[in-house]
Amino acid sequence: MSHSTRIVVVGAGIVGASVAYHLARRGVAVVVVGAAEAGWATGAGAGIICPWTNPADDPAYRLAADGARYYPELISMLAEDGEAGTRYQRVGALCLTGEAAHPGTGAHAGGAAADRTSLREIEAHVRSQLPDYPEMGEISVLPPGRPRELFPLLAGELGAVWIGGAARIDGRAIRGSLLRAAARHGARRVTGTAVLTESRGRVTGAVDVTSSEAIEADTVVVTAGAWTARICAGLSDAAAHSLAIGPQRGQIVHLDVPGTDTGQWPVVLPVHGPYLLAFPPSRVVLGATREDAGFDDRVTAGGLGGLLTAAAGLAPGLADATVVETRVGLRPVTPDGLPLLGALTDGLVIAAGNGPEGLTAGPWTGRAAAALALGEQPPADLTAFDPARPLRWPAGPGN
Repeated sequence: MSHSTRIVVVGAGIVGASVAYHLARRGVAVVVVGAAEAGWATGAGAGIICPWTNPADDPAYRLAADGARYYPELISMLAEDGEAGTRYQRVGALCLTGEAAHPGTGAHAGGAAADRTSLREIEAHVRSQLPDYPEMGEISVLPPGRPRELFPLLAGELGAVWIGGAARIDGRAIRGSLLRAAARHGARRVTGTAVLTESRGRVTGAVDVTSSEAIEADTVVVTAGAWTARICAGLSDAAAHSLAIGPQRGQIVHLDVPGTDTGQWPVVLPVHGPYLLAFPPSRVVLGATREDAGFDDRVTAGGLGGLLTAAAGLAPGLADATVVETRVGLRPVTPDGLPLLGALTDGLVIAAGNGPEGLTAGPWTGRAAAALALGEQPPADLTAFDPARPLRWPAGPGN
């Protein structure tokens, strides 16, 4: 395709912003249509970049690992385009065993040895991946007490596996940077709701229902997260009617620790229970629930209370922290846990469904979708993510 090609991107979360940026940077005419829906995942996501603890070596894991690897290159590109405020920072991660995540519950003789064994198992699993993913950085077992020196709110008896290459990202900041940089390269933003248009079985563009503006396109890329199936539902192609993607609610708590500099604190990743990460100057993020609640984006007493209760044993130092806000994100998920990434029908590319790895895999996913929109070979094999693959919810969310 030539640079006169026009691409319409429907959806303005992390994936859509990435698609727009990668296309616009190459001189392609791009129009982004979308609004920040209530419950949009990008704005709520915690921002942990540490996919390597996942025990499954499947396509979704490799996609997330590719996403983590791509971040430094992307951050450098954005800096060249005048965007240095993404809040991306490599801070490392503390990986805790299930037993250590709940100190004081079920303590028994030999428990410390069991925890050490578990930590060694985590270390062995993570270290086995180091040859393929050297960006993981330093890996080591930290003795009890050492994690608390790095994240002072933690229980003192905790040990951990340290992964030095783990990072954090502010979802709202990176999305804003991508959209602003795309605009500098000529991309246009339309804040509204899109309805796809088609002719003779080919998707030809979109209509912004807010302004009634019709936008023609050579290719449309739908990156509408949990709303992707709704956007495609009106198309004549049978595959568009059967898209199985819907919302999984995640409730997240943001806390302030007055007078404490949390800017260098690492990510805390228990095998079970809530995670923790910190942002400067004094913020700690606690999350997250995973709930099949449809498009209900409420903060609930059960969700919030469950997180705070679970965190009490992990980080007793949070007891005096101030609750400053709660966020709810509707993660886009599929029945098999794999995203939808590929051409669905003539003139239409789908890029959605990264689930809890949205902020990790999103920018790389957008890069791949941009290549597909231009008819180019993507940077990796995307066969497993074919959006036309047969999928059905067993009882599922978002139906």
